[in-house]
Amino acid sequence: MYKKTLSLFLFLLFTCYGCAAGSSEIDRTVQAQGQLLIQNQQKISDLQSDVDALRGQLEETKYQLNQTIERQKMILQQMANGSGFTSSTNSNSTTDDSTTSTSDSTAIQSSSSSSADLTGWTTSGNDKNDYNYIMQFVGDSKQSNESIVAFQKFLQTYPKSSYRANANYWLGQLFYKQGKKDDASFYYATVVKDFSSSPKAADSLYKVGLILLDKGDKKSAKAVFQQVVNKYANDKNAVDLANKKLASL
Repeated sequence: MYKKTLSLFLFLLFTCYGCAAGSSEIDRTVQAQGQLLIQNQQKISDLQSDVDALRGQLEETKYQLNQTIERQKMILQQMANGSGFTSSTNSNSTTDDSTTSTSDSTAIQSSSSSSADLTGWTTSGNDKNDYNYIMQFVGDSKQSNESIVAFQKFLQTYPKSSYRANANYWLGQLFYKQGKKDDASFYYATVVKDFSSSPKAADSLYKVGLILLDKGDKKSAKAVFQQVVNKYANDKNAVDLANKKLASL
Protein backbone atom coordinates (compact mmCIF):
# COMPACT_ATOMS: atom_id res chain seq x y z
CA MET A 1 0.00 0.00 0.00
CA TYR A 2 2.80 2.36 0.92
CA LYS A 3 4.60 1.64 -2.35
CA LYS A 4 1.45 2.31 -4.39
CA THR A 5 0.89 5.61 -2.63
CA LEU A 6 4.51 6.66 -3.20
CA SER A 7 4.32 5.68 -6.87
CA LEU A 8 1.13 7.68 -7.35
CA PHE A 9 2.70 10.72 -5.65
CA LEU A 10 5.78 10.59 -7.82
CA PHE A 11 3.63 10.20 -10.95
CA LEU A 12 1.59 13.29 -10.09
CA LEU A 13 4.72 15.27 -9.23
CA PHE A 14 6.43 14.59 -12.55
CA THR A 15 3.18 15.18 -14.44
CA CYS A 16 2.75 18.62 -12.85
CA TYR A 17 6.40 19.47 -13.49
CA GLY A 18 6.05 18.49 -17.14
CA CYS A 19 2.93 20.63 -17.50
CA ALA A 20 4.68 23.59 -15.90
CA ALA A 21 7.69 23.16 -18.16
CA GLY A 22 5.44 22.86 -21.22
CA SER A 23 3.48 25.94 -20.25
CA SER A 24 6.68 27.96 -19.83
CA GLU A 25 7.92 26.85 -23.25
CA ILE A 26 4.62 27.85 -24.87
CA ASP A 27 4.76 31.27 -23.22
CA ARG A 28 8.24 31.86 -24.58
CA THR A 29 7.16 30.77 -28.06
CA VAL A 30 4.10 33.04 -28.01
CA GLN A 31 6.23 35.91 -26.74
CA ALA A 32 8.84 35.42 -29.49
CA GLN A 33 6.15 35.27 -32.16
CA GLY A 34 4.57 38.45 -30.78
CA GLN A 35 7.88 40.29 -30.98
CA LEU A 36 8.44 39.03 -34.52
CA LEU A 37 4.96 40.23 -35.50
CA ILE A 38 5.65 43.68 -34.06
CA GLN A 39 8.96 43.90 -35.94
CA ASN A 40 7.27 42.89 -39.21
CA GLN A 41 4.54 45.45 -38.68
CA GLN A 42 7.18 48.14 -38.13
CA LYS A 43 8.98 47.13 -41.32
CA ILE A 44 5.71 47.28 -43.25
CA SER A 45 5.00 50.72 -41.80
CA ASP A 46 8.49 51.95 -42.80
CA LEU A 47 8.08 50.57 -46.32
CA GLN A 48 4.69 52.25 -46.65
CA SER A 49 6.25 55.57 -45.63
CA ASP A 50 8.97 55.13 -48.28
CA VAL A 51 6.34 54.31 -50.91
CA ASP A 52 4.32 57.40 -49.98
CA ALA A 53 7.43 59.58 -50.21
CA LEU A 54 8.35 58.17 -53.64
CA ARG A 55 4.78 58.62 -54.84
CA GLY A 56 4.92 62.27 -53.80
CA GLN A 57 8.22 62.81 -55.63
CA LEU A 58 6.81 61.09 -58.74
CA GLU A 59 3.71 63.28 -58.73
CA GLU A 60 5.82 66.44 -58.33
CA THR A 61 8.11 65.41 -61.22
CA LYS A 62 5.10 64.59 -63.38
CA TYR A 63 3.57 67.99 -62.60
CA GLN A 64 6.77 69.86 -63.51
CA LEU A 65 7.09 67.88 -66.75
CA ASN A 66 3.50 68.65 -67.72
CA GLN A 67 4.07 72.34 -66.99
CA THR A 68 7.12 72.39 -69.26
CA ILE A 69 5.25 70.60 -72.05
CA GLU A 70 2.29 72.98 -71.78
CA ARG A 71 4.61 75.99 -71.90
CA GLN A 72 6.27 74.67 -75.05
CA LYS A 73 2.89 74.06 -76.67
CA MET A 74 1.76 77.58 -75.80
CA ILE A 75 4.89 79.19 -77.23
CA LEU A 76 4.71 77.15 -80.45
CA GLN A 77 1.02 77.95 -80.82
CA GLN A 78 1.74 81.65 -80.41
CA MET A 79 4.34 81.41 -83.13
CA ALA A 80 2.00 79.55 -85.47
CA ASN A 81 -0.70 82.15 -84.89
CA GLY A 82 1.69 85.05 -85.34
CA SER A 83 0.85 86.50 -81.94
CA GLY A 84 2.40 86.86 -78.54
CA PHE A 85 5.75 88.27 -79.66
CA THR A 86 6.30 91.95 -79.25
CA SER A 87 9.25 94.08 -80.20
CA SER A 88 10.06 94.83 -76.56
CA THR A 89 13.06 93.01 -75.15
CA ASN A 90 15.17 92.87 -72.05
CA SER A 91 17.18 96.09 -71.96
CA ASN A 92 20.35 94.07 -71.46
CA SER A 93 19.69 91.59 -74.22
CA THR A 94 21.12 93.48 -77.16
CA THR A 95 24.15 95.19 -75.65
CA ASP A 96 26.73 92.72 -76.90
CA ASP A 97 24.71 90.49 -79.25
CA SER A 98 26.27 91.96 -82.37
CA THR A 99 29.79 91.43 -81.10
CA THR A 100 29.16 87.94 -79.75
CA SER A 101 27.52 86.86 -83.00
CA THR A 102 30.62 87.74 -85.00
CA SER A 103 32.91 86.04 -82.49
CA ASP A 104 30.90 82.84 -82.07
CA SER A 105 32.28 81.19 -85.21
CA THR A 106 35.83 81.99 -84.15
CA ALA A 107 35.26 80.45 -80.74
CA ILE A 108 33.79 77.30 -82.28
CA GLN A 109 36.67 76.91 -84.71
CA SER A 110 39.17 77.14 -81.88
CA SER A 111 37.45 74.42 -79.87
CA SER A 112 39.42 71.61 -81.49
CA SER A 113 42.69 73.12 -80.37
CA SER A 114 41.64 73.44 -76.73
CA SER A 115 43.18 70.87 -74.41
CA ALA A 116 40.76 71.57 -71.54
CA ASP A 117 37.24 70.29 -71.14
CA LEU A 118 34.00 71.28 -69.43
CA THR A 119 33.81 68.41 -66.97
CA GLY A 120 33.08 69.84 -63.54
CA TRP A 121 33.16 73.40 -64.90
CA THR A 122 31.83 76.18 -62.66
CA THR A 123 31.10 79.84 -63.35
CA SER A 124 33.77 82.43 -62.55
CA GLY A 125 31.62 85.47 -61.88
CA ASN A 126 32.45 87.09 -65.23
CA ASP A 127 29.70 86.40 -67.76
CA LYS A 128 31.71 87.44 -70.83
CA ASN A 129 34.68 85.22 -69.96
CA ASP A 130 32.42 82.31 -69.07
CA TYR A 131 30.39 82.62 -72.28
CA ASN A 132 33.52 82.73 -74.45
CA TYR A 133 34.99 79.78 -72.57
CA ILE A 134 31.90 77.60 -73.12
CA MET A 135 31.80 78.58 -76.78
CA GLN A 136 35.17 76.87 -77.28
CA PHE A 137 33.45 73.50 -76.88
CA VAL A 138 30.22 73.99 -78.83
CA GLY A 139 31.73 72.39 -81.94
CA ASP A 140 33.08 69.39 -80.00
CA SER A 141 30.49 66.62 -80.33
CA LYS A 142 32.19 64.66 -77.55
CA GLN A 143 31.36 67.43 -75.10
CA SER A 144 27.82 68.13 -76.24
CA ASN A 145 26.26 67.16 -72.91
CA GLU A 146 28.87 69.09 -70.95
CA SER A 147 28.23 72.17 -73.10
CA ILE A 148 24.51 71.93 -72.39
CA VAL A 149 25.08 71.71 -68.64
CA ALA A 150 27.54 74.62 -68.80
CA PHE A 151 25.12 76.91 -70.67
CA GLN A 152 22.33 76.01 -68.26
CA LYS A 153 24.60 76.93 -65.34
CA PHE A 154 25.42 80.15 -67.18
CA LEU A 155 21.73 81.10 -67.47
CA GLN A 156 21.13 80.34 -63.80
CA THR A 157 24.16 82.33 -62.67
CA TYR A 158 23.70 85.39 -64.89
CA PRO A 159 19.98 86.28 -65.07
CA LYS A 160 20.74 89.75 -66.48
CA SER A 161 23.61 88.93 -68.79
CA SER A 162 23.65 90.41 -72.29
CA TYR A 163 24.69 86.95 -73.51
CA ARG A 164 21.46 85.23 -72.48
CA ALA A 165 19.97 85.31 -75.98
CA ASN A 166 23.04 83.62 -77.42
CA ALA A 167 23.20 81.07 -74.60
CA ASN A 168 19.57 80.07 -75.22
CA TYR A 169 20.23 79.87 -78.95
CA TRP A 170 23.21 77.54 -78.52
CA LEU A 171 21.26 75.36 -76.13
CA GLY A 172 18.68 75.03 -78.91
CA GLN A 173 21.41 74.13 -81.38
CA LEU A 174 22.97 71.53 -79.07
CA PHE A 175 19.66 69.85 -78.30
CA TYR A 176 18.68 69.93 -81.98
CA LYS A 177 21.88 68.12 -82.95
CA GLN A 178 21.11 65.48 -80.34
CA GLY A 179 17.66 64.95 -81.86
CA LYS A 180 15.90 66.32 -78.76
CA LYS A 181 13.66 68.62 -80.73
CA ASP A 182 11.16 69.46 -77.99
CA ASP A 183 13.99 70.73 -75.80
CA ALA A 184 15.49 72.56 -78.75
CA SER A 185 12.20 74.27 -79.60
CA PHE A 186 11.89 75.50 -76.02
CA TYR A 187 15.21 77.35 -76.16
CA TYR A 188 14.68 78.64 -79.72
CA ALA A 189 11.26 79.93 -78.71
CA THR A 190 12.77 81.62 -75.66
CA VAL A 191 15.09 83.59 -77.93
CA VAL A 192 12.20 84.71 -80.15
CA LYS A 193 9.91 85.53 -77.25
CA ASP A 194 12.31 87.24 -74.85
CA PHE A 195 15.02 88.56 -77.21
CA SER A 196 13.17 89.32 -80.44
CA SER A 197 15.72 91.94 -81.58
CA SER A 198 18.69 89.63 -81.05
CA PRO A 199 20.70 88.65 -84.16
CA LYS A 200 19.88 85.06 -83.17
CA ALA A 201 16.09 85.59 -83.22
CA ALA A 202 15.52 85.13 -86.96
CA ASP A 203 17.42 81.85 -87.13
CA SER A 204 15.75 80.67 -83.91
CA LEU A 205 12.31 81.30 -85.40
CA TYR A 206 13.33 79.53 -88.60
CA LYS A 207 14.49 76.52 -86.55
CA VAL A 208 11.12 76.40 -84.79
CA GLY A 209 9.55 76.15 -88.25
CA LEU A 210 11.87 73.28 -89.12
CA ILE A 211 10.91 71.40 -85.98
CA LEU A 212 7.21 71.85 -86.71
CA LEU A 213 7.84 70.61 -90.24
CA ASP A 214 9.74 67.59 -88.90
CA LYS A 215 6.71 66.78 -86.76
CA GLY A 216 4.44 66.89 -89.80
CA ASP A 217 2.65 70.11 -88.88
CA LYS A 218 3.00 71.78 -92.27
CA LYS A 219 0.33 74.42 -91.63
CA SER A 220 2.01 75.74 -88.48
CA ALA A 221 5.46 75.46 -90.06
CA LYS A 222 4.32 77.52 -93.02
CA ALA A 223 2.95 80.22 -90.71
CA VAL A 224 6.27 80.35 -88.83
CA PHE A 225 8.34 80.58 -92.03
CA GLN A 226 6.10 83.43 -93.17
CA GLN A 227 6.76 85.20 -89.87
CA VAL A 228 10.50 84.94 -90.52
CA VAL A 229 10.02 86.71 -93.85
CA ASN A 230 7.72 89.37 -92.39
CA LYS A 231 9.46 90.09 -89.07
CA TYR A 232 13.11 89.70 -90.04
CA ALA A 233 13.35 91.06 -93.55
CA ASN A 234 16.82 92.44 -92.79
CA ASP A 235 18.21 88.99 -92.06
CA LYS A 236 18.87 87.91 -95.65
CA ASN A 237 20.11 84.41 -94.79
CA ALA A 238 17.11 83.50 -92.63
CA VAL A 239 14.66 85.03 -95.10
CA ASP A 240 16.18 83.13 -98.03
CA LEU A 241 15.97 79.85 -96.13
CA ALA A 242 12.38 80.55 -95.07
CA ASN A 243 11.35 81.45 -98.65
CA LYS A 244 12.81 78.19 -99.94
CA LYS A 245 10.77 76.26 -97.41
CA LEU A 246 7.63 78.22 -98.25
CA ALA A 247 8.12 77.46 -101.94
CA SER A 248 8.29 73.75 -101.19
CA LEU A 249 5.13 73.65 -99.05
